[in-house]
Amino acid sequence: MQRLRSIVNDPDTRAGRTFALVIQSLILVSVISFSVETLPDLSSGARELLRWIEVVTVAIFTVEYLLRLIVAPNKLRYIFSFYGLVDLLAILPFYISSRVDLRAIRILRMLRLLRIFRIERLRLAMARYRDAFLRIRSELAIFLMVTLLLLYVSGIGIYYFENEAQPEVYQSIFHSLWWSVITLTTVGYGDMVPVTLGGRIFTFVILILGLGIVAVPTGLVASALSVSFHPEDDRPTG
Repeated sequence: MQRLRSIVNDPDTRAGRTFALVIQSLILVSVISFSVETLPDLSSGARELLRWIEVVTVAIFTVEYLLRLIVAPNKLRYIFSFYGLVDLLAILPFYISSRVDLRAIRILRMLRLLRIFRIERLRLAMARYRDAFLRIRSELAIFLMVTLLLLYVSGIGIYYFENEAQPEVYQSIFHSLWWSVITLTTVGYGDMVPVTLGGRIFTFVILILGLGIVAVPTGLVASALSVSFHPEDDRPTG
Protein backbone atom coordinates (compact mmCIF):
# COMPACT_ATOMS: atom_id res chain seq x y z
CA MET A 1 0.00 0.00 0.00
CA GLN A 2 2.86 2.37 0.84
CA ARG A 3 4.42 1.76 -2.59
CA LEU A 4 1.10 2.49 -4.31
CA ARG A 5 0.60 5.64 -2.23
CA SER A 6 4.06 6.82 -3.21
CA ILE A 7 3.32 6.36 -6.92
CA VAL A 8 -0.05 8.09 -6.79
CA ASN A 9 0.69 10.96 -4.42
CA ASP A 10 4.43 11.59 -4.39
CA PRO A 11 5.77 13.30 -7.54
CA ASP A 12 9.25 13.46 -5.99
CA THR A 13 9.83 9.79 -6.76
CA ARG A 14 10.61 8.65 -10.28
CA ALA A 15 7.54 6.41 -10.48
CA GLY A 16 5.32 9.10 -8.97
CA ARG A 17 6.57 11.74 -11.41
CA THR A 18 6.01 9.41 -14.36
CA PHE A 19 2.49 8.60 -13.17
CA ALA A 20 1.68 12.28 -12.70
CA LEU A 21 3.05 13.31 -16.09
CA VAL A 22 1.11 10.55 -17.86
CA ILE A 23 -2.12 11.67 -16.20
CA GLN A 24 -1.44 15.32 -17.02
CA SER A 25 -0.74 14.40 -20.65
CA LEU A 26 -4.02 12.51 -20.84
CA ILE A 27 -5.84 15.50 -19.36
CA LEU A 28 -4.37 17.68 -22.11
CA VAL A 29 -5.39 15.15 -24.78
CA SER A 30 -8.89 14.98 -23.32
CA VAL A 31 -9.34 18.76 -23.27
CA ILE A 32 -8.03 19.12 -26.84
CA SER A 33 -10.29 16.33 -28.12
CA PHE A 34 -13.25 17.95 -26.38
CA SER A 35 -12.44 21.22 -28.15
CA VAL A 36 -12.02 19.51 -31.53
CA GLU A 37 -15.39 17.81 -31.04
CA THR A 38 -17.10 21.20 -31.18
CA LEU A 39 -15.87 21.87 -34.72
CA PRO A 40 -18.66 21.77 -37.33
CA ASP A 41 -18.70 19.33 -40.25
CA LEU A 42 -16.51 16.70 -38.62
CA SER A 43 -16.51 13.39 -40.47
CA SER A 44 -18.08 10.34 -38.88
CA GLY A 45 -14.64 8.74 -38.67
CA ALA A 46 -13.24 11.70 -36.76
CA ARG A 47 -16.18 11.68 -34.36
CA GLU A 48 -15.72 7.95 -33.77
CA LEU A 49 -12.03 8.51 -33.02
CA LEU A 50 -12.87 11.28 -30.59
CA ARG A 51 -15.45 9.04 -28.96
CA TRP A 52 -12.86 6.31 -28.38
CA ILE A 53 -10.38 8.85 -26.99
CA GLU A 54 -13.07 9.91 -24.53
CA VAL A 55 -13.81 6.32 -23.51
CA VAL A 56 -10.15 5.45 -22.96
CA THR A 57 -9.29 8.62 -21.05
CA VAL A 58 -12.36 8.36 -18.82
CA ALA A 59 -11.49 4.73 -18.06
CA ILE A 60 -7.97 5.74 -17.04
CA PHE A 61 -9.23 8.72 -15.02
CA THR A 62 -11.68 6.43 -13.25
CA VAL A 63 -8.91 4.02 -12.28
CA GLU A 64 -6.82 6.98 -11.12
CA TYR A 65 -9.70 8.32 -9.02
CA LEU A 66 -10.23 4.93 -7.39
CA LEU A 67 -6.49 4.60 -6.68
CA ARG A 68 -6.40 8.03 -5.07
CA LEU A 69 -9.43 7.08 -3.00
CA ILE A 70 -7.84 3.80 -1.92
CA VAL A 71 -4.54 5.34 -0.81
CA ALA A 72 -6.11 8.41 0.82
CA PRO A 73 -5.61 8.30 4.63
CA ASN A 74 -8.90 10.16 5.07
CA LYS A 75 -11.20 9.12 2.23
CA LEU A 76 -14.01 11.57 3.01
CA ARG A 77 -11.52 14.41 3.17
CA TYR A 78 -10.23 13.53 -0.30
CA ILE A 79 -13.73 13.12 -1.76
CA PHE A 80 -14.79 16.59 -0.62
CA SER A 81 -11.46 18.30 -1.26
CA PHE A 82 -11.01 20.65 -4.22
CA TYR A 83 -9.06 18.10 -6.26
CA GLY A 84 -11.35 15.27 -5.22
CA LEU A 85 -14.44 17.10 -6.42
CA VAL A 86 -12.75 18.12 -9.68
CA ASP A 87 -11.62 14.53 -10.28
CA LEU A 88 -15.14 13.25 -9.69
CA LEU A 89 -16.92 15.89 -11.76
CA ALA A 90 -14.52 15.23 -14.63
CA ILE A 91 -15.74 11.65 -15.03
CA LEU A 92 -19.22 11.51 -13.47
CA PRO A 93 -21.24 12.90 -16.44
CA PHE A 94 -19.84 10.13 -18.66
CA TYR A 95 -21.50 7.48 -16.50
CA ILE A 96 -24.80 9.19 -15.75
CA SER A 97 -25.45 10.56 -19.27
CA SER A 98 -25.78 14.07 -17.93
CA ARG A 99 -26.82 16.84 -20.29
CA VAL A 100 -24.33 19.12 -18.56
CA ASP A 101 -20.93 18.57 -20.21
CA LEU A 102 -18.29 19.05 -17.54
CA ARG A 103 -15.31 17.77 -19.52
CA ALA A 104 -13.82 21.25 -19.69
CA ILE A 105 -13.41 21.17 -15.91
CA ARG A 106 -10.58 18.68 -16.43
CA ILE A 107 -8.29 21.56 -17.27
CA LEU A 108 -8.35 22.46 -13.55
CA ARG A 109 -6.55 19.21 -12.87
CA MET A 110 -3.51 20.73 -14.58
CA LEU A 111 -3.01 22.68 -11.34
CA ARG A 112 -1.32 19.55 -10.01
CA LEU A 113 1.64 20.52 -12.20
CA LEU A 114 2.56 22.93 -9.40
CA ARG A 115 3.12 19.92 -7.17
CA ILE A 116 4.98 17.97 -9.83
CA PHE A 117 7.56 20.61 -10.69
CA ARG A 118 7.65 22.31 -7.29
CA ILE A 119 7.40 25.77 -8.81
CA GLU A 120 8.17 27.61 -5.61
CA ARG A 121 7.72 31.11 -6.96
CA LEU A 122 4.23 30.33 -8.23
CA ARG A 123 3.32 28.74 -4.93
CA LEU A 124 4.51 31.85 -3.11
CA ALA A 125 2.51 34.04 -5.51
CA MET A 126 -0.64 32.02 -4.84
CA ALA A 127 0.00 32.33 -1.11
CA ARG A 128 0.28 36.11 -1.47
CA TYR A 129 -3.06 36.28 -3.30
CA ARG A 130 -4.69 34.15 -0.63
CA ASP A 131 -3.19 36.37 2.07
CA ALA A 132 -4.36 39.50 0.24
CA PHE A 133 -7.95 38.29 -0.04
CA LEU A 134 -7.96 37.31 3.63
CA ARG A 135 -6.94 40.86 4.51
CA ILE A 136 -9.76 42.51 2.56
CA ARG A 137 -12.52 39.91 2.83
CA SER A 138 -14.66 42.20 5.02
CA GLU A 139 -14.24 45.13 2.65
CA LEU A 140 -15.07 42.94 -0.35
CA ALA A 141 -18.19 41.62 1.37
CA ILE A 142 -19.41 45.17 2.05
CA PHE A 143 -18.53 46.21 -1.50
CA LEU A 144 -20.48 43.25 -2.91
CA MET A 145 -23.56 44.12 -0.84
CA VAL A 146 -23.44 47.77 -1.95
CA THR A 147 -22.99 46.70 -5.57
CA LEU A 148 -26.00 44.38 -5.46
CA LEU A 149 -28.13 47.14 -3.91
CA LEU A 150 -26.95 49.58 -6.58
CA LEU A 151 -27.78 47.07 -9.31
CA TYR A 152 -31.31 46.73 -8.04
CA VAL A 153 -31.84 50.46 -7.54
CA SER A 154 -30.51 51.26 -11.03
CA GLY A 155 -32.81 48.59 -12.48
CA ILE A 156 -35.77 50.29 -10.83
CA GLY A 157 -34.64 53.71 -12.08
CA ILE A 158 -34.21 52.77 -15.73
CA TYR A 159 -37.51 50.88 -15.65
CA TYR A 160 -39.42 53.99 -14.65
CA PHE A 161 -37.58 56.14 -17.20
CA GLU A 162 -37.88 53.76 -20.18
CA ASN A 163 -40.83 51.43 -19.63
CA GLU A 164 -43.37 53.73 -21.22
CA ALA A 165 -41.15 54.55 -24.21
CA GLN A 166 -39.88 50.99 -24.76
CA PRO A 167 -42.31 48.57 -23.08
CA GLU A 168 -41.08 45.63 -25.17
CA VAL A 169 -37.46 46.14 -24.01
CA TYR A 170 -37.92 47.25 -20.39
CA GLN A 171 -40.85 44.97 -19.64
CA SER A 172 -40.24 44.76 -15.90
CA ILE A 173 -37.69 45.58 -13.22
CA PHE A 174 -36.29 42.08 -13.65
CA HIS A 175 -35.76 42.68 -17.38
CA SER A 176 -34.13 46.02 -16.51
CA LEU A 177 -31.62 44.32 -14.22
CA TRP A 178 -29.75 43.10 -17.32
CA TRP A 179 -29.33 46.74 -18.35
CA SER A 180 -28.01 47.47 -14.84
CA VAL A 181 -25.40 44.73 -15.07
CA ILE A 182 -24.02 45.72 -18.49
CA THR A 183 -24.06 49.42 -17.61
CA LEU A 184 -22.50 49.23 -14.14
CA THR A 185 -19.76 46.97 -15.49
CA THR A 186 -19.27 49.48 -18.35
CA VAL A 187 -19.64 46.68 -20.92
CA GLY A 188 -22.59 48.23 -22.74
CA TYR A 189 -23.65 45.59 -25.26
CA GLY A 190 -26.09 48.04 -26.85
CA ASP A 191 -29.05 45.65 -26.79
CA MET A 192 -30.90 47.89 -24.28
CA VAL A 193 -30.39 51.57 -25.15
CA PRO A 194 -32.33 54.36 -23.39
CA VAL A 195 -34.15 56.75 -25.71
CA THR A 196 -35.68 59.25 -23.28
CA LEU A 197 -33.78 62.26 -21.98
CA GLY A 198 -34.24 61.17 -18.38
CA GLY A 199 -33.09 57.64 -19.23
CA ARG A 200 -29.94 58.94 -20.93
CA ILE A 201 -29.04 61.23 -18.04
CA PHE A 202 -29.68 58.37 -15.61
CA THR A 203 -27.47 56.11 -17.76
CA PHE A 204 -24.65 58.69 -17.63
CA VAL A 205 -24.82 58.71 -13.83
CA ILE A 206 -24.79 54.92 -13.65
CA LEU A 207 -21.83 54.75 -16.05
CA ILE A 208 -19.84 57.11 -13.80
CA LEU A 209 -20.70 54.91 -10.81
CA GLY A 210 -19.70 51.89 -12.88
CA LEU A 211 -16.16 53.23 -13.20
CA GLY A 212 -16.00 53.18 -9.41
CA ILE A 213 -17.41 49.66 -9.35
CA VAL A 214 -14.45 48.51 -11.45
CA ALA A 215 -11.84 50.63 -9.66
CA VAL A 216 -12.69 49.92 -6.00
CA PRO A 217 -11.95 46.17 -5.86
CA THR A 218 -8.87 46.68 -8.04
CA GLY A 219 -7.53 49.21 -5.56
CA LEU A 220 -8.35 47.00 -2.59
CA VAL A 221 -6.57 43.99 -4.07
CA ALA A 222 -3.55 46.07 -5.16
CA SER A 223 -3.22 47.57 -1.68
CA ALA A 224 -3.54 44.18 0.02
CA LEU A 225 -0.95 42.64 -2.34
CA SER A 226 1.50 45.44 -1.59
CA VAL A 227 1.18 44.61 2.11
CA SER A 228 1.63 40.89 1.36
CA PHE A 229 5.02 41.63 -0.18
CA HIS A 230 6.02 43.16 3.18
CA PRO A 231 4.42 40.78 5.72
CA GLU A 232 6.21 42.38 8.63
CA ASP A 233 4.06 45.50 8.20
CA ASP A 234 0.78 43.78 8.86
CA ARG A 235 -0.65 40.32 9.17
CA PRO A 236 -4.20 38.99 8.60
CA THR A 237 -6.13 38.81 11.80
CA GLY A 238 -8.46 35.93 10.97
